[in-house]
Amino acid sequence: MDIWSLAFDNLLSIPVLCFVLGFVATRVKSDLQFPDSVMKFLTFYLLLAIGIKGGVSLQQSEFTEVAWPVIATIFLGIVLPICAFAALRFLTRLDRQDRGAIAAHYGSTSLVTFTAALVFLETADIFVEGYVVTLLAVMEVPGIIVGLMLAGSHSRKPRELSASAREVLTSPSIVLLVGGVVIGWAAGPERFKSAEPFFADIFIGMLSLFLLQMGVTVAKRISSFASAGPGLVLFAVLFPLVAGSIGVFAGLAVGLGAGGACMLGVLCASASYIAAPAAVRLALPRANEGLAITCSLAITFPINMVVGIPYMVFLARTLVA
Repeated sequence: MDIWSLAFDNLLSIPVLCFVLGFVATRVKSDLQFPDSVMKFLTFYLLLAIGIKGGVSLQQSEFTEVAWPVIATIFLGIVLPICAFAALRFLTRLDRQDRGAIAAHYGSTSLVTFTAALVFLETADIFVEGYVVTLLAVMEVPGIIVGLMLAGSHSRKPRELSASAREVLTSPSIVLLVGGVVIGWAAGPERFKSAEPFFADIFIGMLSLFLLQMGVTVAKRISSFASAGPGLVLFAVLFPLVAGSIGVFAGLAVGLGAGGACMLGVLCASASYIAAPAAVRLALPRANEGLAITCSLAITFPINMVVGIPYMVFLARTLVA
């Protein structure tokens, strides 16, 4: 299957079509909008469900099988924000704090992009190592911390950096994801069966509802393209594809199959719009938070949903073949 067929299949998946519906509805001035409480519930559900399912799979994996992918993920979580920071210096005239803030967003991960890729691979019957959820949790933190350090916050505001690290480590995304992995690992596959109807059978439906609202959110931010500037837009389009390619190569190098390598590529290509903004707000109060959110949510996220995920799948399968 070529990349265009993969992209077409991804575009016609229910979750992505729901994203498109939310986007179109907002652009035609519909008042479609979920309450914040509903979005919080959907976010918590996705985090816990992914964590539990990953924990169940982790219990069935050997330590040596997981160790190298985890080490590679930590390494990428440190290196990629440094690369993003350098690329932003070349492409834009942003100051150090703004570059560091954006690098923190691109060094971290997007739960929804990861989840959409996971669903796409499962639908396409491509095997994915269950413990890749562990890689999502592992990559969330280092990229944010490195981005903040690159911004210079470590030398001028150690308290803010410490508070920011604490904010990331105790955020609902980390607590629920890591907690879910522990629960799934402790329960195992047999005990998981009783909860499977809620945490597995309706998962795609819950993701579709979440992406419906994400389409609304992206449509509302699309008008802020102008404030980003051409260099920043170019970065938000190209850097994820380059970083994702590196992730795919790294995944295959440490023994992941095509599906697992694709997921590591998706992690590298994605950008945070939940954990990173909260951390940046604490450590870099003078940084222009709107630029980072515009890049990660209004540019990179939809590109990954439509083009990035099929590209990672195509690259991983081509390299394996």
